[in-house]
Amino acid sequence: MLHTQARVEAFALACPRCRGALDSGADTEHVWCPACQVHYERSEGVWRFLPPDRAAVYQRFEREYLTVRRAEGWGSDDPAYFRALPFVDHHGPFTEVWRIRAASFRTLLSTIPDGRRLRILDLGAGNGWLSYQLARRGHTVAAIDVQLDERDGLGAGKHYDAQFTPMQAEFDHLPLASAQADLAIFNGSLHYSTDCAATLREVLRMLEPRGKIAILDSPMYPSASSGMQMVHEREARFLRTYGFASDSLPSEHFLTEQRLADLGNTLNIAWRVGEPFRGWRRALLPWWARARGQRVPASFPVIIGQRS
Repeated sequence: MLHTQARVEAFALACPRCRGALDSGADTEHVWCPACQVHYERSEGVWRFLPPDRAAVYQRFEREYLTVRRAEGWGSDDPAYFRALPFVDHHGPFTEVWRIRAASFRTLLSTIPDGRRLRILDLGAGNGWLSYQLARRGHTVAAIDVQLDERDGLGAGKHYDAQFTPMQAEFDHLPLASAQADLAIFNGSLHYSTDCAATLREVLRMLEPRGKIAILDSPMYPSASSGMQMVHEREARFLRTYGFASDSLPSEHFLTEQRLADLGNTLNIAWRVGEPFRGWRRALLPWWARARGQRVPASFPVIIGQRS
């Protein structure tokens, strides 16, 4: 039987276990790895590249994550809600969160040359809003996440009217062949990594030689102690409210300038850090916190990295 290397849009697929080429034959909804003898499929519009043993690892995390998100009121049944993101009604829920994301998005767009069409990985795509906005602008986008929920995960892709490719997969085991992406964006997600060095190493594998990494909306603290104080406060709040600390998967939780510098030195990445202006109220938060003896709040810089 004649097999060809499987592709989706402009991306060549690879086995997330062994990184070997995946075969598709004439079937556009299923691919398989000849080396691992594992099949992967596209179901309800989403490619499922999370092997069963890895899916089991995420079960508790997904259950707890969705419990919190649904209790907080994330998501909608209205396609117009998703298509408008990150720009929302200033009187709606999560206005401050989306204001941060909108400022980061504008800054990201300013780094992409006009008229250039890129192959982009949206890592931690969530409901796919960033993939949609980039696809609308002519880019080829793979939206990657582990969540499939229709209100807050890749299942929300049904609401959009521009094409991108949703993939359920892990950051550290991407189902894509090497050296084919122009830009990899951590969309409010790098801090969920168990090991940022391993995660970034996998993403570097995916990039063209001159490809770039963008880190959006991961909290950055001046010191690890400030970041850990935030983690402890959040876990205590979750225990009080939901009965669990939401710590089923280990993660780095936040960045610091020192951690970013160490990652750059280890992986030979040159970083450029910018802080979008998000209004005077947010700009004054660190001053107010210090004046009241409170923990310094996180900043949310836009960080662009490239091989040095």
